[in-house]
Amino acid sequence: MATKFPEAQRRLFMNVFVCKKCKSKRRSTMQKVLEGKIICKKCGCKAFRPLRKAK
Repeated sequence: MATKFPEAQRRLFMNVFVCKKCKSKRRSTMQKVLEGKIICKKCGCKAFRPLRKAK
């Protein structure tokens, strides 16, 4: 089984959020997402969730 590199995990999953409405990805800080400053590029929604790590 391949080893997981910490720098690759950070690049793929850190500060990446997914729109709950259209499932598009957006990179931002947690603080901006909680404040509602981040808007989806496709649908204009402000509801985001963190990107789930693949198994």
